[in-house]
Amino acid sequence: MIWQLFRRFILVFIARPFAMLVIGLDVRGRRHLPTQGPAIIAANHNSHIDTLLLLCLFPSKTLKQVRPVAAADHFLKTRLSTWFSRNVIGIIPVNRKGAQKGEDVLAGCKQALENNEILVIFPEGSRGEAEQMGAFKSGIARLAEALPETPVVPVYIQGAGRVLPRGSRIIVPFNCSAIVGAPFRWCGKKDAFMTRLRDTIETLRADAPPLRWL
Repeated sequence: MIWQLFRRFILVFIARPFAMLVIGLDVRGRRHLPTQGPAIIAANHNSHIDTLLLLCLFPSKTLKQVRPVAAADHFLKTRLSTWFSRNVIGIIPVNRKGAQKGEDVLAGCKQALENNEILVIFPEGSRGEAEQMGAFKSGIARLAEALPETPVVPVYIQGAGRVLPRGSRIIVPFNCSAIVGAPFRWCGKKDAFMTRLRDTIETLRADAPPLRWL
């Protein structure tokens, strides 16, 4: 309970004002965001700031349910990053490297959905070049297939790759937008599901407002 209150305080009173006032986060389609789990938020990925922006979309009372899925090899490197990632960001770590034979690397994600949590997933798996989308990995399809009634909410994040580009530690004063699409569910076939997910996010991208300097 103490860690939940601490996490909520950091996200609501520090991270959210930073996102809204310093970065200038605009949100479209907020009505499509889930108010309770299970649910999956699927977004493009250009920057480490993407996770912060997505967490800032949710009201305070929902934050305890929101769990970003993140690479264990990156976010659990040191004691400090492990503490911050688990207790403030609230990640579900996924082992991208060195998984044992027969190990289900998505077991923690499936358990979280069964516990009615809201997962934040980046189907590209890792950050791409600014304002570009890489190939989507099929892990999200495996989750949707395992829990087919779980709504998948597509989100396109615009501008984060310019605010904090990959490999940079300096924030640039561009605005960001988060365009949230209508949820959909598992359709019975992996290829059709992945095509619909990418096409939907591409459509959201086409509807994004122009980027501007703050």
